[in-house]
Amino acid sequence: MAIYCDQTGYLPAGRKTAVMTAGQRFSVIREQGGKKETVLEGTAWERGEDRASGDHVLTADFSDVTEPGIYYIQNDAGETSHRFRIGEDVYRALQRDLAKALYYQRCGCALEEKYAGEYAHACCHTGDAVLWEDRSVTREVTGGWHDAGDYGRYVSPAAVAVGHLLYAFSLFPESFGESLQIPESGNGVPDVLNECRYELEWLLKMQDAAGGAYHKLTAERHADFIMPEDDHDRFYLFPVSSMATADYAAVTALASRVYRAYDAAFADRLLGAARRAWMWLENNPQYVGFHNPESCNTGEYDDDCDLDERLWAAAEMLVTTGEAKYQEKLTALLGENLSLTDFGWTDVSGFAALAILTDRTGRADADSAGILRGAVIAEADRLVRVAADSGYGVAMEPEDYVWGSNMVVLNRGMLLVLAALLTDRNAEYEQTALAQLHYLLGMNAVDYSYVTGHGEHAFMHPHNRPTECDGIEAPMPGWVSGGPFKTPADAVGIERIKAGTPPMKCYVDHAMCYSLNEITIYWNSPAVFLTAYFNRK
Repeated sequence: MAIYCDQTGYLPAGRKTAVMTAGQRFSVIREQGGKKETVLEGTAWERGEDRASGDHVLTADFSDVTEPGIYYIQNDAGETSHRFRIGEDVYRALQRDLAKALYYQRCGCALEEKYAGEYAHACCHTGDAVLWEDRSVTREVTGGWHDAGDYGRYVSPAAVAVGHLLYAFSLFPESFGESLQIPESGNGVPDVLNECRYELEWLLKMQDAAGGAYHKLTAERHADFIMPEDDHDRFYLFPVSSMATADYAAVTALASRVYRAYDAAFADRLLGAARRAWMWLENNPQYVGFHNPESCNTGEYDDDCDLDERLWAAAEMLVTTGEAKYQEKLTALLGENLSLTDFGWTDVSGFAALAILTDRTGRADADSAGILRGAVIAEADRLVRVAADSGYGVAMEPEDYVWGSNMVVLNRGMLLVLAALLTDRNAEYEQTALAQLHYLLGMNAVDYSYVTGHGEHAFMHPHNRPTECDGIEAPMPGWVSGGPFKTPADAVGIERIKAGTPPMKCYVDHAMCYSLNEITIYWNSPAVFLTAYFNRK
């Protein structure tokens, strides 16, 4: 039995609910100056059994409480919620930490105490890499972000993470005025762009002479749990794939638009790389896949279709250049059976919608824009219905709790934000998007805030090598956990989660639970997008 709430807090004007699994009457209590005051009493309404958690749930609505302050909830079953805050800036520190976490993933440089504090460490992974297919060839490809809890770097996940961040900045620039306290801070460029540039400079090194993008840069095997500077395994450039190349073309074209106002020469480099990648795609119209060699166990990031990646690339090239050939390709790809609404690394088709539907120059034709808008609105309407049917307000069916389910939650929040932007901030889309943040931050059946350092019961043991090896009890703040997975795939998760456990409860806060509790750059980036929307003035 418990009361589940957003442990970070609530916006004054937003819908505010908590989930109870017992009792019916509840009180909202404000703490101020050592005193406690009951500011609202109410009756929670019965929701019945929530399918994803198996809980019998009630919804306590306290939307009428709008005064900024610190609060908690009690019910007539003798339960007390975690404390939370109400305030206009309640998600500002959260957004900052979500973005700053990416700095801690920097590879190829030391993290200085001035910027990293107690999480400082020495320089790592500075040696040249070897081509997997020709060991006589080496290349300098240092830099970028470690992708996840391992030390590999992967083109498609990098493109997706940077894409989330660049669109967040482009759409909500007013949310990015705060310094991240990184080495480039104060250079006249917003820090989110400074951080993205660190990744983009590495991406520019990942293109071969023909324009293709190497699929990934990793060792042959995952490193043991050691600090990054102690990992001296040889790194390899693995073969070009059409998936990686299309993602590369898309994100460099997008970045060329965003950075042109700050550094025209860098923007030109990015657009040149995008054009070379597009030429490779034209010269290789058939799918060129990637699978790990038998001896390799690092992230595969394989995909059996590259049409969604090519769609994203066509959309970004069209918006960036206005050239007719990209409209022709966009039109052709919109005739394929693609979802058009996803923002994950497997399916990037939603980025095409984001590009076309937020383009103020209107370079896409009306038919293309209409197809994309219709898909976004239809999916947003479906997600509103799914969330309304969930006792926890999350836009997830039981079967949606896959590996990295919190990415699904956040990407759906992004889609709902896009729908809100397209419909003059339709309240249901906006409030359903906000409910996805509430779920992430503690209004869920395991009572965890899935962001380190945020909430009274935030998860503490991410699957992340530096966090586990640095000798510091508290993890770096701002990391998003992968979250519940209905069929755990790691030994600890399999041992501790009984068969038949409801999907939302298939979670263990343990560093060895890589299928439940790993961190990645592209789980943080959609959270930055979502918080930036709600932090804008």
